Amino acid sequence: MSKRRLPDNLSIDTLAIRAAELRTDEMSHSEALFLTSSFVYESAAQAAARFSGTEPGNIYSRFSNPTVRAFEERLASLEGAQQCVAFASGMAAINAVFMAHLKPGDHIVSSRSLFGTTQVLYDKYLSKFGIEVTLVDIADLAQWRAALRPQTKFLFVETPSNPLAEVADIKALADIGHSVGAKLIVDNCFCTPALQRPLELGADIIIHSATKYLDGQGRCLGGAALGRSEDMAEVYSYLRTTGATLSAFNAWVFLKGLETLTLRMKAHSANALALASWLQQQPGVQQVHYAGLADNRYHDLAARQQSAFGGVLSFTVVDSAGQGDRQAAWRFIDATELVSITANLGDVKSTITHPASTTHGRLAEQEKQRTGISENLIRLAVGLEGIEDIKADMRRGLVALGFSQ
Repeated sequence: MSKRRLPDNLSIDTLAIRAAELRTDEMSHSEALFLTSSFVYESAAQAAARFSGTEPGNIYSRFSNPTVRAFEERLASLEGAQQCVAFASGMAAINAVFMAHLKPGDHIVSSRSLFGTTQVLYDKYLSKFGIEVTLVDIADLAQWRAALRPQTKFLFVETPSNPLAEVADIKALADIGHSVGAKLIVDNCFCTPALQRPLELGADIIIHSATKYLDGQGRCLGGAALGRSEDMAEVYSYLRTTGATLSAFNAWVFLKGLETLTLRMKAHSANALALASWLQQQPGVQQVHYAGLADNRYHDLAARQQSAFGGVLSFTVVDSAGQGDRQAAWRFIDATELVSITANLGDVKSTITHPASTTHGRLAEQEKQRTGISENLIRLAVGLEGIEDIKADMRRGLVALGFSQ
């Protein structure tokens, strides 16, 4: 088994294809897939040395598999991180970072603009261990500062956020956290390192749901946490002990996905911007949430810290009688014929969902209102189909609301 030594200063496009190439003695051109639970040793002494850590090498695929390691190293190279630890899902990665670094009495300041399951993790599980979370508005830096305590260990933010595509000032939040010794965690799922590199802006830890754009075709579940080796050491220890392990097959699929990541993210962004601009002009569309639009409140910030605006947008709808409610949103969604009605995102296929009853359905009504998850809100993850075909499908939704096209 061998890895090629690459030239220095390669572009992210090249790293996405060539970083951490893993070849067997047969020198296969595609990275090797190690479907094995364990590894054998030449002697009992070598086994002891591997388990004690005095000799590097593979032990057991719960925590040491060459294919998984290749994915970790490639993603780390794209994010500019010292170390990546891969997990079975994005939520497993988030939980691992918290469990590895927090103890009862510790405190997190988090944006309230979150994937719904992250909020459930806060409310139902972290609270059981005496870990407190204060939710603040993503763009209100004064709220972030005011929420800090001596016990604050982490600031946590998704940027852009799910589903309203709100954007946080990463550098400002890093500075706020560092002023009290707290570290900033950034969920970089919507942008990926192809569009945004949070560590360069001062963040300490990055979270990914590899299930989304890193795969890109909706095939596998996976996640990752990345950062400095000193921050990842305990995260890796938690993985080794608890076993929320990324499968080798899924890691191999993600390696293939990373090869086209930069191309796909540019194309997703171009389609999403074209569609967001078009939706703004349509009757029945109240508001479009997408930072690529020049009149969006986050446009200038996103343009500074992202190279493009990503593929996820959301919008609110009303019917021809002026009613904007769940039934209007559902009629729009059900009238589509091309896009997939599913809560996943990051796929080459466009996907559409109703956040209030799916991804954020477990939130209390008051929290939905506070975070802008209205009953007439629709989230669209814009895929790589022809843009005119996607527009035509959106027209079907508008016709179902009583607007002639």
